[in-house]
Amino acid sequence: MLFKFNFKAGLAMLVALAAIAVVAPGSASAKCTTGGVTPAEIDICTPTAKARLLPTGELIPPMSAPPRVKSVIEAANKIRTKPYIWGGGHARWWDRGYDCSGSVSFALHGGEFIETPMPSGPMEKWGLTGEGRWITVYANAGHAYAVIAGVRLDTSGDEGGETGPRWHTELRDNVGYIARHPAGY
Repeated sequence: MLFKFNFKAGLAMLVALAAIAVVAPGSASAKCTTGGVTPAEIDICTPTAKARLLPTGELIPPMSAPPRVKSVIEAANKIRTKPYIWGGGHARWWDRGYDCSGSVSFALHGGEFIETPMPSGPMEKWGLTGEGRWITVYANAGHAYAVIAGVRLDTSGDEGGETGPRWHTELRDNVGYIARHPAGY
C-alpha cells in the first residue's frame, strides 16, 4: 500500500514538473521584446551580426542572416546609387529615383515582406510594433527609413550633398518615429 501511494505521489509530481516546463519558456521571456513571437519559436532576443559596408556603398549581409534579410539587402543595393525623387518608387518598382518610403518599400519587397509600395504614414502601422532583430522600419507622417542587419537605409543624412537611398553605418535619432518590424525578423 505504501509503495502505491509513493508511486502515485511521484507520478503527480512528475506531471506537475512537466506542466511547469511547458509553461515556463513563454513566461521566462517577459523582458525580451518579442513582437508576439516567443523565443521558443524564433530567437529574436539574441543580437544579430552586423552587415559590412564596402567603400563602394554596397552592403554585404552577415553570413548568419536569414535568406529573406539577405534579399532585402540585395534589393536595396540595386537602388543605392539612384537619386532622391519625391514620389519615386511608388508608381512602379523600377524607377529612375526613389523617395524615402519608396526606398524602404523597394527593399522590403525584395524580401517579399510587402507586395505594393507604401508611403511613410501607413508604414507607421505596418508589421509588428517595436524594433526587430534583423529589420526595423522607422516611420512618421513625413519620413521613413530602415535599419537592416544593423545598418541604416535612408535618403537623408548623406555627406557631400548626395541624395537618394544610401547605406549609413551611423544610426540616427529615432525620436518622433514609430518602430515597426516584420514578424520573426
